[in-house]
Formats: sequence, structure tokens, C-alpha cells
Amino acid sequence: MMSSAVHSENRVASPNSQIVKMWVAAGLWIIVIVIESSNLFSSEHTGHWLYPIFHFLTGVTALHFEVWHTYIRKTGHFVGYFVLSCLLFRAWKATLPQTAAWALRWAGIALFMTAFVASMDEWHQTYLPSRTGSLHDVFLDSFAALVAQLVIMAWLRGRAARGFAAAA
Repeated sequence: MMSSAVHSENRVASPNSQIVKMWVAAGLWIIVIVIESSNLFSSEHTGHWLYPIFHFLTGVTALHFEVWHTYIRKTGHFVGYFVLSCLLFRAWKATLPQTAAWALRWAGIALFMTAFVASMDEWHQTYLPSRTGSLHDVFLDSFAALVAQLVIMAWLRGRAARGFAAAA
């Protein structure tokens, strides 16, 4: 007789559990964004621990680090919202399945939701003494989401085209 552990390993995850996994991943990433939006991750605080690391790696002086600090933080914005947009795309793709490899519906909803999270994040920061809400950051975050959707579209369509070429 086989143990229940072996049976559970052989089961294929149900479509609903896959949908839940996709939404949990997106939700956890939003929690990461909320935590990074806190006082602890303000420019004032991140400089204290980023500078020694950056100085060790590059030898940059404190004076020059201020410029780099801005670039590092803006890159973090871009990467964070790029990832969120990808995770939301996956969640919507699982939730609203179609036969296509890519759908404007999934991309549009993911883009809109990412821009909404960015807007709420910046609005939240206006209430924190060490943070400032910035419309420029909302635009940067929304641009990151748009780039993510374009990359996903190109990748999935390219993959589908290669699949059709291999089948022919």
C-alpha cells in the first residue's frame, strides 16, 4: 500500500490551486512594495546601509554617492514594479484563460493594476514624515509595468512563433 505522501506527489495541481498560487505571489510582492514604502526604506535610511556596500564595491566617495543613491533607488522602483506587472499578468492569465499565448486583456489589467498600486504607494508616502509622494515615481513605475508587458508580449509571441515553425 502506498503512503498518502506518494499519492499527493503524483497529483497534478488543480487549476484553482494554480490560480491561488499566482495571486499569492502577486499579493506577496505587493506586501514587499508596501514594506519598502515605509519609513525604514526612506532615502535617509537606505543611504546609511547602501553607502558602505557601494563604497566597498566601487570606492565611490560620499559626495558622489548621493547621485548613485538616486539611481539605485529609481532602479529599485523600476525593477519592483516590472516584477509586479509580470506577476499580475501571470495571475490574470491563470484567472481568465484563453487559447492565445498573450492577450491584451491580461496585459491591460496588469498594467492598470500596477499603475494603481504605484499611485496608492506614492499617496501613502505623502503621510510619512520621512517620505514624499512623487508623481514622477508613479510615471516611472507605470513605465516599468508597460515595459514588462511589452517584454512579455514579445517573449510569448516569439515563443509561439518558434513553436509553429518547429511544427511545420
